[in-house]
Amino acid sequence: MTTIPRAGSAFLLAQIGAHAAARYAERVAALDLTPPQTGLLRAVAVEPGRSQQALATHLGMPASRLVALVDGLADRDLLERRRNPDDRRLHALHLTDAGEAMLSRIGRVAHAHDDALLAALDDTERATLHRLLTRIADDQGLTPGVHPGYRQV
Repeated sequence: MTTIPRAGSAFLLAQIGAHAAARYAERVAALDLTPPQTGLLRAVAVEPGRSQQALATHLGMPASRLVALVDGLADRDLLERRRNPDDRRLHALHLTDAGEAMLSRIGRVAHAHDDALLAALDDTERATLHRLLTRIADDQGLTPGVHPGYRQV
C-alpha cells in the first residue's frame, strides 16, 4: 500500500494564497478595480510623488505595464501625474481626492476579506499567523506590501 504524503506547509500556503487572491479579485471587482490597480493605488499612497520609473522598479514590473495601469487610473480620476520638480522629464504620481476616497473603500473591502479568510482563527491566532508569515516573507526577501504577481506581468 502506498503512503500518500500529507500536504506540506508550502503547499498549504500556495493553496490558501491562490484562494485568497481569487476571492480578493472578486471583491475588488465590485469596485470596478483589479488587484494590480488596488496595489498601485496603495503604493502611490505610501509614497506620494514617486516617479513612474521608481514605482515600476519597486513593484518589480515592466515600466510599460505600469504606464497602462496608471493611464487607466488617471482616466478614472483616481491618480494624477505631476511633473517632477527636480526632473521635468519624470512624472510624479499622486492620488486625487477621488483616489483617496477609493483607497478608503479598498481598505474596507480588504478588511472584510481578511476577516472572512481568517474566520476560523481567534484574534491571538491571527496575530501569531501574521507574525509568522511576516517572518517568512522577510526571510525570503519579499518586498513588504508588494504582491509578487507584479513580476509575472
